[in-house]
Amino acid sequence: MADLEAFRIRLVEANAVMNLVGPDSLPDFWNRHAWDSAQLLAQAPDARTWADLGAGAGFPGVVLALLLKGREGAHVWLIDSLGKRCRFLQEIVDGFALPATVINGRAEEQSVTCDVVTARAVAPMERLLGYAQPYFQRGAQGLFLKGEKAESELIEARKSWHFEAELAPSQSDPRGRIVTVRSVRRARPQH
Repeated sequence: MADLEAFRIRLVEANAVMNLVGPDSLPDFWNRHAWDSAQLLAQAPDARTWADLGAGAGFPGVVLALLLKGREGAHVWLIDSLGKRCRFLQEIVDGFALPATVINGRAEEQSVTCDVVTARAVAPMERLLGYAQPYFQRGAQGLFLKGEKAESELIEARKSWHFEAELAPSQSDPRGRIVTVRSVRRARPQH
């Protein structure tokens, strides 16, 4: 908890100069960001390795790394295409000695192998599955934090992808959903 509070303080300071999260969301850090991210661990309690696509300000990836710190074999890859966010993430990883690696690049171009691929507020499900496809091919399952449009995003994604999906209610927001995705493959194009 002390590390999470210290991370919150660093985020508030950094957000004042680089707009990492919506400033209106910071007063509700514990529920909206920390608890929202942390609840993923209960969905995959045996997962040791995670890849957070579009890691941004570190949700859920930094929170997961903070909570997995000290667990044998735990590692989180924080992947983001924007250099300034990666610099912020690297400062956090170094400052808290997290079991994490920051990668500045496009998610779909990485060769990371992990137990779980995750993302929050990155893209609609149809595009997100494309970003996550290489991770699925290497055996990962997907755990994605989605909002109230989760069901409609899944319907839209099924036009381009075949996959198994389960929805669980978010513990941090009654409108939110945790989407578990497995067995992803691109649908054959319609002629």
